[in-house]
Amino acid sequence: MSITPKKIAVLLGGWCSEREVSLVSGASIVEALKSLGHHVIAVDVQRDLPGLLQALLQQPMGKPDVIFNALHGRGGEDGSIQGVLEYLGIPYTHSGVLASALCMDKPIAKKLVSLHGVRCPEGAAMTRDALLKDGVPFEAPYVIKPTNEGSSVGVRIVRKGENFDVVQEGWVYGHEALIERYIPGRELTVGLMGGKALLVTEIKSAADFFDYTAKYSAGHAVHDCPANLPQEVTDEAMRMAEVAYAVLGCSGVARIDVRYDDTKPGTTGLYFLEMNNQPGFTPLSLVPEQAAAKGISFAQLCQWIIEHPVMPS
Repeated sequence: MSITPKKIAVLLGGWCSEREVSLVSGASIVEALKSLGHHVIAVDVQRDLPGLLQALLQQPMGKPDVIFNALHGRGGEDGSIQGVLEYLGIPYTHSGVLASALCMDKPIAKKLVSLHGVRCPEGAAMTRDALLKDGVPFEAPYVIKPTNEGSSVGVRIVRKGENFDVVQEGWVYGHEALIERYIPGRELTVGLMGGKALLVTEIKSAADFFDYTAKYSAGHAVHDCPANLPQEVTDEAMRMAEVAYAVLGCSGVARIDVRYDDTKPGTTGLYFLEMNNQPGFTPLSLVPEQAAAKGISFAQLCQWIIEHPVMPS
């Protein structure tokens, strides 16, 4: 494979709850791109716009040819940093401003994909005041989660006989929470490259769901890649992923999380949970693992991503 060296800045770190994950992802990406012969700098992004501009535009190598956005969470994958890069006119990886904002807003994303035939759990976004006044609109078990966090940060399953109080629990994830019916069963995920589903992976963990610890700590989860599923379930999960990717306007690499209640007939137990428009690139991350199962190395995956950037309008 002949590669023309590019000047690449990898954005990592950030200031949200997923900073540590981003640092690990970014370091792996930097090494992979350097191994291919690219000129790479790592930029630890702080909440400092002048500092970011200086880091990007006043390097000895000059203005980057492309930005590899390895940030996660708020500020990094919600359209904010994408807007800065649009203004600067520098091509950048993953999804654009609008798609990033839509994917990060879980209630809006679910409304959009459900309009196109993708099944989602019953649920609603509720303000803190409404939760205090009216309580949850359906019985436990249910899931409460932030409307705009990733990596399962802040997610809690409330079971029968338990109560959830936003004040007592010290809710710090904004004025709204997403409340959804709990879907029992199996945890699935589908990675995508350029809108095409790669594989379906089943994540098996001792936890009630694929939480932050299971995602980023070795030994806490097992990945069956590809998942051992009926073919019709595999096909439908991949179809759901491709529909969601298209509806939300994603580009580059992305990943959807799916819950599968295998007590229901056919594909009726499949439920879309969320779109991850900038999935992780740590040693335990799912999309690189799926790509490897398809014969695409980590470095090749990174190369493909920088070859398919968002071009600023």
